[in-house]
Amino acid sequence: MSLPKAELHLHIEGTLEPELAFTLAARNGVELPYKDTEELRRAYLFQDLQSFLDLYYGLMAVLHTEDDFAELAEAYLARAATQGVRHAEIFFDPQAHTSRGVPIGTVIEGLARALDRSLERHGISTLLIMCFLRDESAESAMETLDAAKPHLHRIAAVGLDSAEAGHPPSKFREVYKAADALGLRKVAHAGEEGPPAYIREALDVLGVERIDHGLRCMEDPELVERLVRERVPLTLCPLSNVRLRAVDTLEEHPLARMMDAGLLCTVNSDDPAYFGGYVGDTFHAVHEALGLGEERLRELARNSFVASFLEGDEERRARLIAEVETYDFP
Repeated sequence: MSLPKAELHLHIEGTLEPELAFTLAARNGVELPYKDTEELRRAYLFQDLQSFLDLYYGLMAVLHTEDDFAELAEAYLARAATQGVRHAEIFFDPQAHTSRGVPIGTVIEGLARALDRSLERHGISTLLIMCFLRDESAESAMETLDAAKPHLHRIAAVGLDSAEAGHPPSKFREVYKAADALGLRKVAHAGEEGPPAYIREALDVLGVERIDHGLRCMEDPELVERLVRERVPLTLCPLSNVRLRAVDTLEEHPLARMMDAGLLCTVNSDDPAYFGGYVGDTFHAVHEALGLGEERLRELARNSFVASFLEGDEERRARLIAEVETYDFP
C-alpha cells in the first residue's frame, strides 16, 4: 500500500523487531528470557494494554547507547519508506529510559541522528514528540520536561501515553501548561481504554490539538459532534485495537462509522513490531476487513497530512496532498 501518507501515531520503541532486540542484547550484554526470535514473537500475544506494556518495557533493556537509538529509528524509517510514509511524527518515552540510567540526551541525540538524515535517505520528513508516562507521577513528567530543555530544538510536541485507566489527563495539567509556555505542540492518548470523558479532559484541560486513539468517542454523540465541528484529528490504530482487545475483530472496528460521522480520522500503526503490521499493512488490512474503497483510503491519507504538524512547511504539505489526489491504485 504505497499510497503517500503521514504516520502520526508511532512509538519508536514499539518498532523494536525481535531480530534487532537480540542484536542489541548481544551488543550490550543483556540476557533476554527467550531462547530465540521465534519464542519472542510467540510472546507477542496480549490480553490487554497492560500485558503488552509489560513486554514492551521489558525489551527496552536492550537500548543503551546513541548508536542503539539511531539504529532503532533507522530501521523504522527504512521500512516505513517502503510503505508509502512521506512524513512521520514519532513518539518516544524518555522516562522508560532514564529510569534505567540512560541519559535523556543519549535517547534524543541517538534518535535525531537517524531523523536528521531521513529526508535525504528515505524521502520522509520527521518530527519528534516526547511522551510522558501517565502511570508515573506528574512530578516525574515535569522533571522530564526540565531535563529535555537543552534538547528542545529537537522536539516538536509533547504527548501522553502508557496505561490509561485511572490516570486522567487532568493529572498532567501543570506539565502541559509548562510545555505550552515552551512553545511545544500538544497531543495526548485518550479514549483507548479510558472513557470519553478523558477525551474531553485532554481537549479542555490539556489543550491538545490532536487526540491519539479516541476510539471511545463513539459512545458519546455530543462529543462526536464537537470533534467534527472543531475538526479535531484522531490518530486511530486499528491493528493495535484488535491486538489489545479494544475491539474483538478488525471487521467490528468503528473506523468506517467514524468516517461516516464526519470525524477527521487517520490510520497509524502504533507499535508495529508488536501488533502485526506497519502503516501500509494497516491500510491494506482496513481495506480488506472493512471494505474501504479507494476514495476512503485516499481520504485517510489526505487526512494524515492535514492533521500533521507540517505548518512549518506548507509547501511540502500541499505537495504531498497533491500526490495523494493523483495516486493511481494498483
